[in-house]
Parts: sequence; structure tokens; C-alpha cells
Amino acid sequence: MCAFAFALCENVQMDAHWDDLKTALALVRHGTLSGAADALGVTYTTVSRRISRLEESLGQVLFERLADGYRPTDAAQLIAAKAAEMEVSQDSLFRQLSAQDGRLSGKLTVTAPQLLIAHVIAPALRIFREKYPLIDLHVLATNDRLDLSRREADVAIRVSNAPGDSLKGLRLTGQDSASFATQEWADRIAEGPDAPLDWILFSGHSDLPKTVREGWPNSKVCYRFDDMIAIGGAAQEGLGIARMPMFLGRKLQGLVQVPCIPPQTYADLWLVAHADVWAGSRVSAFRDVIVPYLREHRALFVA
Repeated sequence: MCAFAFALCENVQMDAHWDDLKTALALVRHGTLSGAADALGVTYTTVSRRISRLEESLGQVLFERLADGYRPTDAAQLIAAKAAEMEVSQDSLFRQLSAQDGRLSGKLTVTAPQLLIAHVIAPALRIFREKYPLIDLHVLATNDRLDLSRREADVAIRVSNAPGDSLKGLRLTGQDSASFATQEWADRIAEGPDAPLDWILFSGHSDLPKTVREGWPNSKVCYRFDDMIAIGGAAQEGLGIARMPMFLGRKLQGLVQVPCIPPQTYADLWLVAHADVWAGSRVSAFRDVIVPYLREHRALFVA
């Protein structure tokens, strides 16, 4: 799709490159050159150059340049709306083409949380690679929910009770969480309910659970972290007791489960993909490896 006729108003047609229109769409979505550049995988100077080229070809100013970003004009909003429609059509086309490609070769992009990759599924990735050496496996380790409709990834392993209404998927296993700490803290807990206990809390939680406050009245929150990797590391260093997914507490060296918080239900683990690519050869091959692997290791996730 090199160029196409785009009308801003009746009887006025101008040529605009698809890359320029995608750039305008990204700038409307993100509001800054750097945000649009990150979304497109280009430099901010490329974004600026494309916007200037598009404005010149259309003979209109599309964005107000402000100190805190770019404010789209009505013309830019119109371009963004039409470009978004084209983007949806393009993504649908390439998803369907990918699904029809029966080769067990080529690129496959998988996304999963960092902790799952590091502590659970890395061996499964090796199995997949050995079984399908011609598939170019790209793994995006992130907790962000990537947009599978926009082909940000082909298949995702998600920790969620609502993996996405527009997706096809399989529930791999349930999960539980519990409290974990070093043996030193476990020994202190064994002294009795009056023992003073330091806690590491996820920043999204306002306070300790009621069961802790009632059963261990000398508990205090000493640290708050916004990242589970950091919480696990802090617990390993002996900074205090932390609640975490069962698989993580069991995998982190030097931690033991402690009875302060009884095991509680945590979000499920799902394998999901867009319906257009679910039956595709590469996605099916990955599913045939990862599903039995994770179900075989289900005991790691539950109490």
C-alpha cells in the first residue's frame, strides 16, 4: 500500500503515503512525538518529518505544537479516524493470511509476563524450539496486555479471569497465592502470634488482610513496591513477609511458605490468540507444546 487518494473535503483529492497516515494516527493517539515514535518503532525525528510531509501534501496544519505535546486539529482527527479503519482492515488481512500459511516456519510472536517466562515456561520454549527449529520465535516479556487484534503479538499467556471477549483461548490452570518469607522470618512466626512481623506490600493494596491484623497484631507494613519482581527480591533479602503467587514463592530460592495468610484464589492462567490466527499452523504448534507443559506443572500454581 504505497499511496492512495485521500479526500479531506468534497472534490479535493491528494496523495498521502500510508506511513504518513499511520504516523498521524499514532500522534493523535499518543499526543507526543516520543510516544508516537515508540508506538511505531521509529525515531521522533522520523515522526516529525512524516507529519511535516503530510501537512505539506495536504496544505493544512494538522497539529498545534504545544509545550506539552501535539494537539490535533479537526483535519487530523478525520485522518486518524480513516487511518484507524484502514489499520483494522490491514490487520485483519494479515491475520487471515498468517492463518492460511501452513508452513511450520517464519515468525511467531509470543507474549507472557516476565515472571512466568523466567520461572516456569522457559523450558517449554526450549522444547518448542527443538521441535520446530524453523519457526523464528520472538518472546515479548511484559505484564502489559498487548493488542492481539493489532498484531502486537500472535499468541499470549495471560494472568487473568477475563482474557478478552474477542479472543479464543484455553484456561491452562487456576492459581493460588500465599505468604512467603525467609526461614528466619518463619522461625519468628513460630514463636507465636505476638511476634513482631515486617511486611512487604504491593503498592496497589491499601493494607494487610484482616486475617493478618487479627491473627498477628504486631504486624506492620515496612515496604511497598509496585513490581512483583522487586517484591520477590526484597523477600529473598529478608526484608519481610510478602504475599505472592504460589508458583513464584515456590520458585524463589530461600523462601518458604508461612501461615500468616491462608492460600487464596488468584487469577487464572490462559492461553489466548485472535480467532483469525487460532487455527494457524504456528499458533497451533505453540499451543500443542505449551498447553500440556503447563497442565503437567499445574501443581506448582495451586495450594
